[in-house]
Amino acid sequence: MTNFNSVDAILDFAIKNEQEAQKFYAEIAENTTRSGSKALFESFVAEEKRHEEKLKAVKEGQAMAPAAGNVTDLKIADYVVDAPVEPNMDFQKALILAMKKEKAAFMLYTHLANRVEGDLKEVFLSLAQEEAKHKLYFETEYDDHVLTDN
Repeated sequence: MTNFNSVDAILDFAIKNEQEAQKFYAEIAENTTRSGSKALFESFVAEEKRHEEKLKAVKEGQAMAPAAGNVTDLKIADYVVDAPVEPNMDFQKALILAMKKEKAAFMLYTHLANRVEGDLKEVFLSLAQEEAKHKLYFETEYDDHVLTDN
């Protein structure tokens, strides 16, 4: 993990992470073949953009609402094999990538929350819960559309 010398450096790191997530979901949207998947992954581009905007607002001094409880973890992401983004990617691979990405984001924000105090800690805990919700969404999709088909 990077050593940060200021709150702004931590926030800049988190903002960059959200920008990378937007690119990631845009790439999946462009490469998935399942009908309706493009719109699904584009909606997550917008979700990650909202996270970026929240972080920028916090950097400018605005408060952010605290996390609203814990999110269920189906742990499917713990047991699936990583897959690279590739042209004409099937829905199963796209979901695996998304689950893994959201798990990593959850872990990042949890780690950042453990490195700071006060309001910033609450910001990162709230973002961790949002990423957990995203992961749960993708795990549920995987359970509903992949595991039931096999």
